Amino acid sequence: MIILGLDPGYGTMGYGILEKDARGNCSAVAYGAVKTPTDESFPVRLCILEEKLNSIFDRFKPDEAAMEELFFSKNITTGIAVAHARGVMMLTCNKRCGKLYEYTPNQIKQALTGYGAADKGQMQRVVASHLGLSGIPRPDDAADALAVALCHAFTSRFSALFGVR
Repeated sequence: MIILGLDPGYGTMGYGILEKDARGNCSAVAYGAVKTPTDESFPVRLCILEEKLNSIFDRFKPDEAAMEELFFSKNITTGIAVAHARGVMMLTCNKRCGKLYEYTPNQIKQALTGYGAADKGQMQRVVASHLGLSGIPRPDDAADALAVALCHAFTSRFSALFGVR
């Protein structure tokens, strides 16, 4: 099974592609980030995200997609913009594979480290360790996307609980 993990953002969208074999072992296929130009209008930036996400689907043909739920506490303006980007991402994922799952930051941390309040550095080290990578995936958005994909791989037997309805 090919799993696409996404870390939502309108300036930078992280992605991670994992392959999960029949025994449940995961390996990183690809990861990176899509950056949108700051000098473009917001609608154009959303279109760029859709185009790049479609390219990722064309290239890797994921069977399922998972993304982090939106969490923001202070800057509501940024949160709203990220929510727009998530909408584009959700629409694209639903059209392209129809199997989209969401996880809260705490669920992702719990699934990977056993501790729902793990810090960013610990999460990055665990992602690298689980995937046998020689270093921490860069940029941070890519590491976060791989963490989402791993969370889904580890918990997919409970997928009915996390599917977007």
